[in-house]
Amino acid sequence: MYGAPVDLSHKRICCLGDTWIEEPRSGLRPLKRNSEKKYKSRSLRLNNNNISDLSDLQVSVSHFLAEPLQLAWLDLSFNRITHIDQVLCELRELRVLYLHGNSLFILSEVDRLGSLPHLLTITLHGNTIEDNPVYRNRVIAALPQLKTMDFSAVTRHERVMATVWHHGFSRRHSKPPPE
Repeated sequence: MYGAPVDLSHKRICCLGDTWIEEPRSGLRPLKRNSEKKYKSRSLRLNNNNISDLSDLQVSVSHFLAEPLQLAWLDLSFNRITHIDQVLCELRELRVLYLHGNSLFILSEVDRLGSLPHLLTITLHGNTIEDNPVYRNRVIAALPQLKTMDFSAVTRHERVMATVWHHGFSRRHSKPPPE
């Protein structure tokens, strides 16, 4: 049985490598630990900090969680993240990823998350990428298994439209340039 989320939100964390000095917030449900003093949780909250670099994410996850490979829910909202780092793609059991309220500006980087087979929920609103007119279609096309995006259900119609958009986009960009 897994316990409550490990909550490291609002800690003014800038560098993930330094999270080991932080004590998780206590919530309504008590945090459960194993014999190694690691938390029996599949959820990690790192929201509302000053994180810009995710390269040490695995170190933090391994430091706090008894089963780091089982991380299923990660909240990185309201930080200073500018890129979707490859380290997120290594979280193979991730089902929920909150990235809203950051500084993501390259929409095509969302495609990297397509390697996460269980990702069902994502939030990306409040980033510069949201201003792109094809934002929702692009994300749904890149992550066809999504059930929820930006706290809104992904409808069957949206999925069809994203597929149509993606095929049209792919055809336009695969033609050789005119001579």
